[in-house]
Amino acid sequence: MGKHQFEFDITDSFFSEFDYSLVKHGDLKCVVDMEKQETMLILNFHITGHLNLNCDKCLSPYPQPVDIREQQVAKFSEEQIDEDEEIITLGKSDHEINVAGLIYEYINVAAPLITVCNDEGNTPYCDKEMLDSLNKLIVNNEQPEKTDPRWDALKKIK
Repeated sequence: MGKHQFEFDITDSFFSEFDYSLVKHGDLKCVVDMEKQETMLILNFHITGHLNLNCDKCLSPYPQPVDIREQQVAKFSEEQIDEDEEIITLGKSDHEINVAGLIYEYINVAAPLITVCNDEGNTPYCDKEMLDSLNKLIVNNEQPEKTDPRWDALKKIK
């Protein structure tokens, strides 16, 4: 009974344990504060560090900072209750809980869907050649569009 604290270092080997992981590389620290009560466990997760992601724009690897705070409740019960996303059910005789899956989910949800550098082109890890090539390919929308005179005549019908 009482409060306990656990610390985990999350590195590339952690992500390699999960097949088809969206995140492959990172250097994170996870602190889990667990409060054990008579009928439940309250787990507070604090994950900090960075994920090594590839920029969707310049394709260069860059460090994405992460600061995650989550809470999970685990309830002790003899009867099997339907799985709930917010409450984990443990048997009265269970004396341990595997939090690796929870940590993995929290990290993957925190990873941005579109990964781009914070200060595009001004960081040491940006590929400036790639950004210059992309900027050359951008179509300038400021020029007025040339319209087909046949369509102009049809628009007058309205």
